[in-house]
Amino acid sequence: MVIKVFLASSSGSTAIKKKQQDVVGFLEALKIDYAQLDIASNEDNRLWMRENVPGEKKPTTGIPLPPQIFNEEMYCGDYDTFFDAKEDNTVYEFLGLTPPPGSKEAQQAEHSQKLHNGSGTEEHLGDDTTKKEIKEAEQNGDAHTAELEDPGENVETDAQQEDEEEEEPAEEDEESRKAAEEEEQEEGEEDKVEDNHLVSEAEDDLVSEEEEEHASEED
Repeated sequence: MVIKVFLASSSGSTAIKKKQQDVVGFLEALKIDYAQLDIASNEDNRLWMRENVPGEKKPTTGIPLPPQIFNEEMYCGDYDTFFDAKEDNTVYEFLGLTPPPGSKEAQQAEHSQKLHNGSGTEEHLGDDTTKKEIKEAEQNGDAHTAELEDPGENVETDAQQEDEEEEEPAEEDEESRKAAEEEEQEEGEEDKVEDNHLVSEAEDDLVSEEEEEHASEED
């Protein structure tokens, strides 16, 4: 493929000359093979350039000005689009050429490809990670449910133990009450015995007094 640069060697416009020199100098710096086609000295070149520039790329006057750039018969662009490609390091893409290994454009293309592949990998990894997290969450949820069930059983066991502990003091209280009643009963019986004993002594004293009185009457 040959890059064709249509230019006017005898143009009176300083701006056009500068643009043409910029394009040619940059192509030479990149060591890109190209062919200069003069439209000033060759009418066929001038007619071919005008006919093959796309209508939407032509200026309002309808006459495209040099420099105009083609790759064989494929239109690449004018100076403005060439300048934009140069600023973006995409001149090879602009010209329809494969960038040579080691060039900035090749490195950018490689980096972009890695990013594209990396994003796909990250998305894939993201899907796997999400699935793994969901699975782990489900497992943890089952384990959590099991933990909730076990504490429930422990709570019931603890409640039963508390009930048993509460019942034991109740039995102890009842035994203590019975022991206290028996002790009170024994104390009551002892009081009765003492009372009977006192009563007996009092009766004996009365009998003794009566006998003494009776004896003194007889005297």
